[in-house]
Amino acid sequence: MRTLLLLLMSVFALPAFASSAEGATSPVLDVITSPLAIFAVIFFVVAYALVIAEEFIHLCKSKPVLLAAGVIWILAAILGQSVEGGKEIVEAALDHNLLEYAALLLFLLTAMVYVNALTERNVFEALRAYLVGKGLSYRQLFWITGILAFFISPIADNLTTALLMGAVVLAVGGDRPKFVSVAFINIVIAANAGGAFSPFGDITTLMVWQSGHISFSEFFSLFLPSVVNFLIPAVIMTFAIPKETPAAVDEVVKVKRGGFIIIGLFIATIITAVSFEQFLHLKPFLGMMTGLSYLFFFSYYIKKTDKKLSQEITQFDIFNKVAKAEWDTLLFFFGVIFCVGGLGTMGYLAQVSGLMYDGWGAFNANIVAGLLSAVVDNIPVMFAILTMNPEMSHENWLLVTLTAGVGGSLLSVGSAAGVALMGQSKGLYTFFSHLKWSWAIALGYAASIYVHYLINF
Repeated sequence: MRTLLLLLMSVFALPAFASSAEGATSPVLDVITSPLAIFAVIFFVVAYALVIAEEFIHLCKSKPVLLAAGVIWILAAILGQSVEGGKEIVEAALDHNLLEYAALLLFLLTAMVYVNALTERNVFEALRAYLVGKGLSYRQLFWITGILAFFISPIADNLTTALLMGAVVLAVGGDRPKFVSVAFINIVIAANAGGAFSPFGDITTLMVWQSGHISFSEFFSLFLPSVVNFLIPAVIMTFAIPKETPAAVDEVVKVKRGGFIIIGLFIATIITAVSFEQFLHLKPFLGMMTGLSYLFFFSYYIKKTDKKLSQEITQFDIFNKVAKAEWDTLLFFFGVIFCVGGLGTMGYLAQVSGLMYDGWGAFNANIVAGLLSAVVDNIPVMFAILTMNPEMSHENWLLVTLTAGVGGSLLSVGSAAGVALMGQSKGLYTFFSHLKWSWAIALGYAASIYVHYLINF
C-alpha cells in the first residue's frame, strides 16, 4: 500500500519537477501530449520509484536516474526533429543543464574532499570519542547531539553531521533501542533544520544561493524559523528519553597532524567562495575550487615535512580524498538534473507553474513543495522550482528554501540524513519508528513557517 501511495504521489508531483533548466521564459518543444513524451514521464516515475526503494532493494540511487536521463534525452531529441526549431531548443537546453550541473559538481566535490580529509585526520572521530567519554545521561546526550547536529550541519552538510552524531548515540546507548530511535529522529530534524539557514548546509540551499535568488547573508534570516523547527519536536520527544545515565566509554582518539589546520583551511575556503560571490559577482564554485588549492598545497607540505613512517605519509594522498568522494551522490544529482531538464524541454513547465504558483499562490505552493520533499526528495523539488522561476516575492524564495530543507524531516526517507541513519542503526531506527513522531515534527514544520511569516514577510 505504501509503495502504491508513493507511486501515485510521484505521478502527481512529477510535472512539478519537469522543467527545462532555462525557466518558463525559455522556448520548449511543447509536445506534452505526444506518446513519446508521456512514455518519458512514466520512465522517470519508475526510475524514481527505484530511488525511493533504495533502502529495501540496495540499488545505488544513481543507476536508475542515469539510465532515465539518457532515455529522456533520446526521446527529447527525437521529438525535437518534429518541431520547427526543435533541434536548437534541445541543444540549448542540454548546454544549460550541463552548465548547471558543472557548477554544482565542482562546488560539492571541493566540500566532499575537505570532509574526507578531516575524516582521515581523525577530527570527527576525536569529537565522537570526547563525547562518549563524558559520562552524559541519556537526556543530556539527546540534547547535545541534537544541538551539535544543528550547528555543525551548516558547515559540514546534514549527511556528514547525522552520521557523526549517530555514531556517538550508538557508542553510548546502542543497548537501548528506544533511546537510539528517538535520538536518531532528533538528529535528523536538527541536521535538516541547521542546514536550512546556510548555503553549505544542504544541496537545496546551495542551489538557491548559486541561482542568485538569495544572497549569502540573507540565509541567516531563516535562523529563528530553523531553531523553532528543531526545538518543538525535540522538547516533545525528550519526555520519551529515560533519565538514566549510561557508563562512560573510555576511549582516546588523537587528531592527526594537520587536522586543525585543515579545519582552518576549510573555513578559509568558505570565506573565499562567499567573497567571490559577494564582491566579484563570480559563481561560488570558482571560490571553492580556489580553496581546494589551499588543501592541495597543504597536503604537499605534510608529505614533505613529515618525518614519520612512509606508510603514514602515503595515507595522506590528496587525490585519494578526491577518489573517495560520494560519487554515487554526485552522479545521482546529474541524473536528477538531466531528467528534470529533459522533461521540461518537452514542455511540462508552463502547465504546472500555472497550476501551483498562479492557481494556489506562491505561499501555499511553497508549503506543498516542502511536504513533497518528504516523499520524493528535496533536490528535484527545488531544482524544478528554480528552473520554473515563478514570479514571487523575496520572502517566498526564503520560504521555499526553508520548507524544502526541513520538509524532509517528516519521513525517514525524506532526507539523506534519515536514509543514512537507517542504514547505520541496523534496524534500531526505521521508517515506522520515525513515522510515530511525524505529528510532532509536523508541529515544528508548521511553527517554523509561522515564525518565518512573522519576522520575514
